[in-house]
Amino acid sequence: MSVSVFIDGAAGTTGLEIRERLAGRPEIDLITLADSDRKSAKKRAQALNSAQFVILCLPDDAAREAVGLVTNSMTRIIDASTAHRVAEGWTYGFPELEPAQAGLIAEAPRVANPGCWPTGFLALVRPLVRAGLIPANWPLTASGASGYSGGGKSMIAEFEDGAEKTGFRAYGLTLDHKHLPEMQKHARIEHPPIFQPAVANAYRGMLIEVPLPLHALPRKPSPTQIEQALADAYRDSPIVRVLPTEGTGLVRLEEDAATDRLSIRVFGNADHGQVRLIATLDNLGKGAAGAAVQNLNIMAGLDPTAGLVL
Repeated sequence: MSVSVFIDGAAGTTGLEIRERLAGRPEIDLITLADSDRKSAKKRAQALNSAQFVILCLPDDAAREAVGLVTNSMTRIIDASTAHRVAEGWTYGFPELEPAQAGLIAEAPRVANPGCWPTGFLALVRPLVRAGLIPANWPLTASGASGYSGGGKSMIAEFEDGAEKTGFRAYGLTLDHKHLPEMQKHARIEHPPIFQPAVANAYRGMLIEVPLPLHALPRKPSPTQIEQALADAYRDSPIVRVLPTEGTGLVRLEEDAATDRLSIRVFGNADHGQVRLIATLDNLGKGAAGAAVQNLNIMAGLDPTAGLVL
């Protein structure tokens, strides 16, 4: 038995990646619109209301509008925009976030797909807050770099048409990045982290880092305890993995590019009482399209990893 799916915004970067992951799957009946119908509110409304599952790959305001076009109780929505990630009535679509999160997603009528940066940050921080190793009021920082495809068609054009000459550029310098509410709420911390994002001159892939002064934390955990807490949190996950760091001298931004997995490494110095937590993922994979397909699989009662590259 197949399930019907409509991707609203299928021509965008994330939409195309989702279509690629759904292509050829006999259990997926993909509803499509002709190019001439994509801007027709009537045609879109018909497609939205005829599908069992809708994936929104739209700007925030357009995503809110699309939700308003759904007038039946049958259609279940996955929103890949920022619009509903901290909204009431929406389930956060990070199955590995909490022990019961996948079950909540399976039953949810409305699921908000996580952002790529919050996915890496939360994967590193949330298990440690839950375990009491990081206090909820701790002043966290997060930094890293993403491939330029995360900025959509306009940023892709900047880098690929030669308008952008740099190999690395920092942004979010107002310390008010749109992902901060999502990061704070779902990590269950009292203050937003100092967030230091950057874009690298690479099409896809990303690296997120959270440093911790273990000697200053109330429980003074060791690097081994930090790594064990993360390993315990993701022990049964086919998608999030905690990798050994012995003999590893560097981590590349592209470590998990072109996949839908997420990798965690804990680099520690017990003598200094410090660790660097590093997550790598594909900003278009587990950071966007891969996450949406994983959520669709869970909601439809299918293999959670179907269509994913691991």
